[in-house]
Amino acid sequence: MRRALQHTKITFTLGPATESEEMLEKMIRAGVDLCRLNMAHANHEWTRTVIRRIKATCARIGRHIAIMMDVKGPEIRTGDVPAPVQLKVGQLFDFITEEGAPAGDGVEHVAVNYRGLPMDVETGQTVLVDSGLIRMLVLEKHPGRLRCRVAIQGLMTSRRHINLPGVKVNLPALTQKDRLDIEVGIAAGVDFFALSFVREANDLDLLRRFLTDHHSRAKIIAKIEDQSAIANLDEIVSASDGLMVARGDLGIECPFEDLPIIQHRAIQKCIAHRRPVIVATHMLESMIHSPVPTRAEVTDIAHAVLEQADCIMLSGETTSGKYPLECVDTMKRIIDRLELSGEFYSLPPLQLKSHKDKLLAAAMKLAQETGRCGVVVFTRNGNLPAILSALRSHRCPIYAFTDVEPVFKQLLLHWGVEPFLMEFSADPEKTIQDSFDYLKRQGWAEKGDWLTVVTNVLMGKKVIDAIQLREVE
Repeated sequence: MRRALQHTKITFTLGPATESEEMLEKMIRAGVDLCRLNMAHANHEWTRTVIRRIKATCARIGRHIAIMMDVKGPEIRTGDVPAPVQLKVGQLFDFITEEGAPAGDGVEHVAVNYRGLPMDVETGQTVLVDSGLIRMLVLEKHPGRLRCRVAIQGLMTSRRHINLPGVKVNLPALTQKDRLDIEVGIAAGVDFFALSFVREANDLDLLRRFLTDHHSRAKIIAKIEDQSAIANLDEIVSASDGLMVARGDLGIECPFEDLPIIQHRAIQKCIAHRRPVIVATHMLESMIHSPVPTRAEVTDIAHAVLEQADCIMLSGETTSGKYPLECVDTMKRIIDRLELSGEFYSLPPLQLKSHKDKLLAAAMKLAQETGRCGVVVFTRNGNLPAILSALRSHRCPIYAFTDVEPVFKQLLLHWGVEPFLMEFSADPEKTIQDSFDYLKRQGWAEKGDWLTVVTNVLMGKKVIDAIQLREVE
């Protein structure tokens, strides 16, 4: 029986619940496409060990997944507190940014790791602590100290994350920790680097130069997490190799009622720019402790699939949750049901920017009208499959063959693309026949199927792009 392609991909985050060789094998066999390493909670020894384990497990069972290192990026956190402090509405509270800076007499306070905090914020602005559970308003700015009034009370504990909605902070795009982590990822052969708190295209340029200087072919995923990223979304999408809609911090930095609109626009812009997009955070949060999802979570996943996001992501569900395999199965069931139904939201027509774009659109249309179909494409840089993917044809799988291993891994993220690593022959016809044999062996095609092939034809000294309609023999 012919295998069915799952167009929407699944990313899971590695952690204590899934890092063993036994669980990794189960997760890979269950159908995940990409593994995320969260460097906010990882050291270098663990990172090297689990990357070796992932690659060895993939090689042993014959199914490969990509690896994405999510670098921590700049962040503002509180320091340690001797004991938790219960804050009350109306209470004064000081953030101390320089060692030895005096706090007000009798005023509770906590140290902060960012010295520029009093300079970046203005009186009347909001400071959010611990994912927005505590809200404060800025009253006064002093050298080394920021005085606030508690607006929403809560328990202040050690090392809590601070958000400053609407404030452009002067933090570096890459910290020293990030650089050291990325060097480890490059040496270990990571396929993607996700850059946290991207605010503008220059942040991505800095990382790209770093990767180029270290001779890395890894792709860059920009995480949008604050209002600056939303304001600069077009240039960020254009400068990146893909996008992650990181709804955790994004839902704190922006009004939560704006989040669905931001997600919708981000997905559409990524498709228009031929960039893959990942929707992340809280997709199956209840399944950290429950074996079944809430109906709201089912609808949330369905919404991302219907909008034709390339990938949906699991975070805490697979790092520390009790039911990581059940989470993957839940996502797959929702994806399969929706893709089988064909009920997708309509997208603006993809702008065909070149003659090659038009050729690829013609290839997809020809494949769709053939019946038992698929598009076979050969690539060494991944560009042609990315354009075909952006056409978003749910009735036509894209079989992308490459002889470049990093490209093979990076194509695993793209919607509707099933990549294969295969040696190319000097004879183009043999390469085509080898691809057909590969598809038959793996169950993706059967004798009598018709496949549309995107290839080159040598006409004298010219190489001409062409499409062929071929029957599988």
